[in-house]
Amino acid sequence: HVQLVESGGGSVQAGGSLRLSCVRSGYISKSGCMAWFRQVPGKEREKVARIDSGGSKRYIDSVKGRFAISKDNDKNILYLQMNDLKPDDSAIYCCAADGSCSAWYGNFVNTYWGRGTQVTVS
Repeated sequence: HVQLVESGGGSVQAGGSLRLSCVRSGYISKSGCMAWFRQVPGKEREKVARIDSGGSKRYIDSVKGRFAISKDNDKNILYLQMNDLKPDDSAIYCCAADGSCSAWYGNFVNTYWGRGTQVTVS
């Protein structure tokens, strides 16, 4: 059973930075992905960034150049460094893990989720 616990959210002014962390316990496939999603109440969940087992990274256009996803395989921690934050980045950020990277394409059948951490940019 996989458990994901996020931390690092908070309130910052526009232009500020935050680093989110997600600690994973439990096993996922070596071919799997870890990702960050975000959601604003009343809106659809939005993918933000993902990293696969080989370290390949993908970002949505609106965060390219500002956000950086990384992971520490020894500690099973996923990070999201967020710089130059904008009010539109305000959301609940959730960590996701799945064995086939399908969550990035909208297939959440085998996705594990954390509870999320709130990010507020004013």
